[in-house]
Amino acid sequence: MIVLAIILIGNYLVIKLTQCNCFVVLSILVSLPIFFFFMYFFRVPSRTALNNEMAIVAPCDGKVVVIENQFENEFFNDERKQISIFMSPLDVHINWFPIGGKVIYSKLHRGTHIVAWAPKSSTHNERSTVVVETGNQHQILMRQIAGAVARRVVCYAKEGDIPSQNDQLGFIKFGSRVDLFIPKDYEINVELNQKVIGSQTIIAHIKK
Repeated sequence: MIVLAIILIGNYLVIKLTQCNCFVVLSILVSLPIFFFFMYFFRVPSRTALNNEMAIVAPCDGKVVVIENQFENEFFNDERKQISIFMSPLDVHINWFPIGGKVIYSKLHRGTHIVAWAPKSSTHNERSTVVVETGNQHQILMRQIAGAVARRVVCYAKEGDIPSQNDQLGFIKFGSRVDLFIPKDYEINVELNQKVIGSQTIIAHIKK
């Protein structure tokens, strides 16, 4: 709505301040693609969410760019399996909870805006870290990371919340990525460069 208001005010000023119809036409031709891009970017897809308490479901749309063991030093302070999903500006940018449970940790970090696929973006860029504990005490960490184009992370999670699997976790504006840190013995269900769909694709199966 803010973008629409800016576009309408801008076009109104062009119409009022210029006597040349060519500027009016140019203003409309420029503003319409901008408006439709924002409408497309902030779209909310209608999906039937996949619910499976023994699975970790994709928290976002995008491409798997990292599957590796990595030391997680913000919450766990041990080695976990890291799975990173990169979202291009054309992907849906809503983020979902990959599992249900209780939010036991939630923190927003302000930072830089290097490209989201760079390894340092996990620790240097603006990001949020959320840890959910399931009913059987499995703990999964999700990290929303802003990129060079993405400037802001929106995270709805608060400590003490009890979200269901596939509830909305938040939003990242423009190209960005989401990291998952899970126990190393979980069965991974995706491969590098695989396209995944938020709330639809199973990332891993929880070990009983």
